[in-house]
Amino acid sequence: MRISRIYHPDLLVVDQHVNLTSDAINHLVNVLRAKVGQAIVLFNGDGAEYCGHLVDVTKRNVVAVVDSKISLSLESPLNIHLAQGVSRGDRMEWVIQKAVELGVTEITPLLTERCGVKLSADRWLKKHEQWQKLIISACEQCGRNKLPILNQVTHFGDWIKQSTSQIRLTLHPRAEQAFRHIAVPPSGARLLIGPEGGFSEHELYLTEEHGFHTIQLGPRVLRTETAAVAAITSLQAIHGDL
Repeated sequence: MRISRIYHPDLLVVDQHVNLTSDAINHLVNVLRAKVGQAIVLFNGDGAEYCGHLVDVTKRNVVAVVDSKISLSLESPLNIHLAQGVSRGDRMEWVIQKAVELGVTEITPLLTERCGVKLSADRWLKKHEQWQKLIISACEQCGRNKLPILNQVTHFGDWIKQSTSQIRLTLHPRAEQAFRHIAVPPSGARLLIGPEGGFSEHELYLTEEHGFHTIQLGPRVLRTETAAVAAITSLQAIHGDL
């Protein structure tokens, strides 16, 4: 039986009794039908895993005891900051999930000229909470012990002006360079992906003005979700740990 990995947002200490969160309780009790004595692995983002077992399981409360701490990191040596144009439907959720699995260290959802999603400030906050839970779930599944940073939704023009020592990259099917031709500094890469319909000509002009390198993944035009996953995979395969 596979041992469940559960994110816990607080400090974890060996021999400590831990009252798990409501999300963890729902998953363990209602989905996995967990029982007292069952082994469990906890992580809180400090880069370690905490092995333990369940000592109390009810519909409203689940308590685990931490038995040991293991320093185990599955983080890529390549830092990737993904800036993804917000897309409609479940495309954005799919990109975030796969980006986490592929080792991205930071994610910024972007509002661009052709963004088809229009929400109020309150609904953007709820969307951010939803995406954060998705990141936690993806880390639980793929074995990562550190949560990627999820920034608030940011306007395209504000993000590209941010100072960084990372190489700036954006996709374009007519670009001359491929990922194998670029040198990535130790600080990593900033990867800019457009929404459905891509970037406007004005936005592409601004990326060039702010030092972005255009990179191609072949001559074909890719969907936004395909482009993100293909680009991350290429970076990790050439400069990371794939």
